[in-house]
Amino acid sequence: MIELLIMIIKTAIVFGVVLTHVAYTTYAERKIIGRAQARMGPMEVGPHGLLQPVADFIKIFFKEDIVPVNAEKSIFKIAPVIVLVFTMINLTVIPFDRNFILADLNIGLLFILASASISVYGIILAGWSSNSKYSFLGGIRSTSQVLSYEIALGLSLAGVVLAAGSLNLREIVIAQYNTALGIYAIPQIIGFIVFVIAAFAETNRAPFDLPEAETELVAGYLTEYSAFRYALFFLAEYVAMYIMASLCALCFLGGWTIPRFVTDIIPFLEKVPGVIWFAIKVYAFIFLYIWVRATFPRYRFDQLLNIGWKVLIPAAVVNLLIIAFVKKFI
Repeated sequence: MIELLIMIIKTAIVFGVVLTHVAYTTYAERKIIGRAQARMGPMEVGPHGLLQPVADFIKIFFKEDIVPVNAEKSIFKIAPVIVLVFTMINLTVIPFDRNFILADLNIGLLFILASASISVYGIILAGWSSNSKYSFLGGIRSTSQVLSYEIALGLSLAGVVLAAGSLNLREIVIAQYNTALGIYAIPQIIGFIVFVIAAFAETNRAPFDLPEAETELVAGYLTEYSAFRYALFFLAEYVAMYIMASLCALCFLGGWTIPRFVTDIIPFLEKVPGVIWFAIKVYAFIFLYIWVRATFPRYRFDQLLNIGWKVLIPAAVVNLLIIAFVKKFI
């Protein structure tokens, strides 16, 4: 009974902290993009606009929930729930520190890839059930995008699994720490670059936000959604960004650890809690998401598919072969 209570408390803490981060990531994104465009961003609600996420939540909560007359109503209503549930469930297998993890699965990495694939079904169903050409095209684009980039994402992470000898995320971090450099991003630079690019496509973020593409498809699969159902998709997208940022930190940047040669030079850094190092790495990746959105234009859809199939997948295969060769003969 006590163990169950502890698990419930841990789950509430993780979900609460992540959802708070999501709320203020939207604020940070507006401020950073505003600065990139030589403007201030949100300033009116609270000091320096700090209460803007609260105002947005109140506004969207009280908006009218409209379901199109010709939509497949039951599927239309459940689609955003599918996306959010199978995105949020990934938080349970992410180790935020050596001893802070909700479910320490031996196949944690595989679990995240599988549940991320299932969440895409929600987007496809949302596009189809809306009975709108713009929504349908957004759903089709999302399907093609995932087929292209999930292969590259999986292959880039396969190199990490091969090097660490485990699918357990905690063991992957420990294996990195025991290497000379303390991270996999440098020796597996090809896989790291492939992962970063594929992560943008996997989360439908600019410059690969083709399933939404406001200039072409109004809002893509989100076109017919409003009020709280729209917010569920929005929430799932930002949680997925944190999942990918966490995967990057765990699989390529040493997770909650810092390399030994750094602590040998600056010994007091060992006293810093691991969750702080983990958070810094995650924040850096989230900043990269926002900076890229403010900097790069959206790709055409044919360009997106060409990059996935003709560049990233071959590069990921080459990276995997190099790691296998090194593992076998060196």
